[in-house]
Amino acid sequence: MLTQTTYLKNLRRSDLKLLLFFLGSSFLVACSTPKDTATSRAMQNLTARYNYIYNANVILNNYEEESYNSYIDNYSDVLPVYTDPEKFSSETVLHPPANDRALDAIVKKSRAIIADKAFSNYIDDAYLLLGKAYYLKTNYFIAEEYFDYTAKTYTKDMNVLVTAQNWKARSLMQLNNMDDAAIILDTVYDNLALIKKKRSEPMATIAQSYIYQNRYNDAIPILENAVKESQLHRNRIRWTYILAQLYERQKKYQRALALYTKVQKSNAGFELYFNANLNRIKITGILNGEHLNRKKQLLALLKDDKNLDYHDQIYYQIAEDYAEEDNIPEAEKYYKLSIRNSTKNNYQKGLSYLRMADLNFNKHKDFLKAKSYYDSTVNTLPKNYPGYAQILKKSQNLEYITDRYAVIAFQDTLQMLAKLPEAGRLAKIKKLTAIKVTPVATNSGAFRNDLFPDAQRRNSLGGAAQTASSFYFSNAAALSRGLSDFQTKWGNRKLEDNWRQSIKSSSQTTSESIAKVENDGYPTDKIGAEKLIADKDTTGKHYLAAIPLTPDALAASNGKIIDAYYEIASFYQQELDDQPEAIRIYQLILSRFPDNNHMGSIYYSLYLASKKSDPASAAKYKALVLEKFPASIYAKTLLDPDYSMKQSDLEAAGIKKYNQVFELYEGKAFPAVITEVNSTIRQSPAALINPQLSYLRAIAIGRTQSIDSLTAAFKSITSTYPDDKLIVPLVKDHLAYIATHQDEFRKRRVALPDFDPAEPRFFTSAPVAEKIVPVAAQPDLQPIVQPAKEKPVAVVQQPVTKTVIRPVVQPAATQEAIVKETPVNSVNKPVTDPVTPVVTTAVAETKPVIETPVPAVTMPVTSPPAPVKLAESPAPAPVKDKIFSTDISKVYYFVVDVADASLTLSSSRFGIGQFNRGNFPGAGLKHQLTEFDNDQLIYVGNFLSFAEAKSYADGITPQLKQIMKVPAGIYSSFIISKENFEKLRNKELVTKYLDFYKNNY
Repeated sequence: MLTQTTYLKNLRRSDLKLLLFFLGSSFLVACSTPKDTATSRAMQNLTARYNYIYNANVILNNYEEESYNSYIDNYSDVLPVYTDPEKFSSETVLHPPANDRALDAIVKKSRAIIADKAFSNYIDDAYLLLGKAYYLKTNYFIAEEYFDYTAKTYTKDMNVLVTAQNWKARSLMQLNNMDDAAIILDTVYDNLALIKKKRSEPMATIAQSYIYQNRYNDAIPILENAVKESQLHRNRIRWTYILAQLYERQKKYQRALALYTKVQKSNAGFELYFNANLNRIKITGILNGEHLNRKKQLLALLKDDKNLDYHDQIYYQIAEDYAEEDNIPEAEKYYKLSIRNSTKNNYQKGLSYLRMADLNFNKHKDFLKAKSYYDSTVNTLPKNYPGYAQILKKSQNLEYITDRYAVIAFQDTLQMLAKLPEAGRLAKIKKLTAIKVTPVATNSGAFRNDLFPDAQRRNSLGGAAQTASSFYFSNAAALSRGLSDFQTKWGNRKLEDNWRQSIKSSSQTTSESIAKVENDGYPTDKIGAEKLIADKDTTGKHYLAAIPLTPDALAASNGKIIDAYYEIASFYQQELDDQPEAIRIYQLILSRFPDNNHMGSIYYSLYLASKKSDPASAAKYKALVLEKFPASIYAKTLLDPDYSMKQSDLEAAGIKKYNQVFELYEGKAFPAVITEVNSTIRQSPAALINPQLSYLRAIAIGRTQSIDSLTAAFKSITSTYPDDKLIVPLVKDHLAYIATHQDEFRKRRVALPDFDPAEPRFFTSAPVAEKIVPVAAQPDLQPIVQPAKEKPVAVVQQPVTKTVIRPVVQPAATQEAIVKETPVNSVNKPVTDPVTPVVTTAVAETKPVIETPVPAVTMPVTSPPAPVKLAESPAPAPVKDKIFSTDISKVYYFVVDVADASLTLSSSRFGIGQFNRGNFPGAGLKHQLTEFDNDQLIYVGNFLSFAEAKSYADGITPQLKQIMKVPAGIYSSFIISKENFEKLRNKELVTKYLDFYKNNY
């Protein structure tokens, strides 16, 4: 008979065997190939739910909670329903959220379910988690694909379907695809009736869609339902605050007041509580009409130490109250207090700057000060602020005025110095170049202390917690001052690698703005003052070199002043629509410079500006235009209001005729060219295109007649069009060469025959020293984008000399091909302004004139497109751009962008070649053509510096109307470095570069 002890031992042994058997079976099941059985499904459901889904959801909830607490709201606008990352942009691609590890963990767990738990019931949840993780990573395209796949695959589970559709719509809205998002949300709205849980977020998404469209009446009821349905406390409070904002914008103040009060009495976060209280005070004042009482309540908030970081918002609300009463001085006072007390809220500081800018722009008409405040605004507000683009544009427009006033001030100063005796002049220059430095480096400076009151206030607070500490990071005042000083110098930098590499608008976020606006244009810190001293010309060389001491120099100085005033007046009249200010400046020009080169235009502009406000003055200026400038376009416009339209039609017809004649020239139908040009000039003797037509006629004469006929045709051009700056310089060059080589030309039966190796050559480039560029530094002028249908391209072969002395070309010794001014039709074909080749006999310099047609050597272009690489670090520029750079380059191009790929540009390129040979002889300039999408880009190079390219642009830009044989409205020009040019791959990038160019150059 077994004893009790033996029985118990056998029982334990039996239990151990059962446990081992169970564990072994489980191990075998786990290690075996998964099968779709009840056991495997149960095991996969168990592990998927508790090992993966649960943990992933915990990570996701913690991440969303952290994002909610760290999200920076702009309380001046309607808050977003969700505290999502920024919408899609290049910034979100290059700088994803910092806490990616948590999101990577969610992705890893979700993919493990999809890969290893194929028979579980949580595959749909895994795809949703994947989509949410990529959404929070700001990879909205990938997120949208996951949600789309889930919505299309799991259609039977309505909760999964609605959730996937909701997140897909949110992804589309983050991609700014509002139309497709609206279509998805229509389906979501219809499906809401089929589910009972998790309805609040889809409702909130629909409300957000309406808010984006400013459809507040539609957003309110559905957001109210979302508040009722939501189980998440933070969402209920936030959405209640948003409802109050929507009611306020609908001027339903009673309802808004009730909701703000509800938020204030809830356990909302302090920032939400504070803003609800601020808005409650404001709306109470509106309802009661008690502005004074409202100001008292707002001022009372300043006494509460908890509101220390919100003084800027309090001052701003007080300023807004004064602005409503049209008490502008008091409003300005409190706006400035808001700016000075803003320590961390860039939205609020930017808004205060914006209000000051608008006051100076609209009320005071002080556009110079407004420019400074708009600069501060764009440097402070984030780029995603609503209306940021319009503010930036206004700032840039006002820069136009300030730059010209700077020119006037400088030239006036120079003229004042010119009137002084030499000793007095030097003393005055010394005074002008002295540095004014405001002593602000220590805490004793009132401006410094007032600018950063945060540290002082904390130092004065009582209690042990506020006592000074020798350890920096335990001293609240030191921390506050350190942060403020850092932001003053560096702006609001993101905590990331290479944080020093940032844009100008960030690095100057506060210091430059405050210096310009509140300290008479001088830095507010010691480092800035020292830098100003180091940078400023304290020797006065700048003044001494520019003083107009001769009549010609004085006339040139006056011309700069006149042009600057004229451009300012035109800007006031045409861009700012400020007719009184425009009239004032026009009259200032007339009184100060009664005989200037803009008289006709000024009289006509004064007539336009005075038509409504002062008809008598308008009639006087109209009579002056007709009397003194009867042949001007202004007089013709006054007599015929449709004159400009008719003139545009004539110019378009002239361009069309030129292209037709040019085709005849290309086809070597020279007699027809002569006949057509003669007929066209007889019909329109004053047409702008006539000098260029005459040039084609002259070349056609040279190809069919003797040198005397060619010379007579050239001289006719110089005498008929003496003021022409495109063709006449080139023709004079030709005539000089012909005069030097009369004997050679006399031997020819035809002045410009087709190429014959036995004939002397006719060149266009002048005998000047060339810029010798090392081979390694030679720019690559290969095309960036090949045309869709590439054909063999005719390339003119020519040797290039690097010698300074040009030889006399002997007929018998000449073997090289003649360089011809051949019209160019092929895309990406370089057209080189020719240089004289080296020959064996060199006794003197020769001055070439013109090219003669030559047979072209045909070579196929096979260069593949170069890959595009985005810039690795942002450029130091006023406007942020991650694609293009302002780094100094070894090669620059001047580019003409024609926004129509259907147009033939051979005649336009011919005109550019004419300009180059007539104005930049011997520079070795080339012009090439590349195209993509619907754009054609003619780019001229190579320029070894931006200044060199700018000099070329200044010369050719006024002539583009003559050069370009396309409508004026479809082309634009700009300068670009070789590195930036290689990144232009499509129309969108060209548009981005044009903005970049405008903002940085």
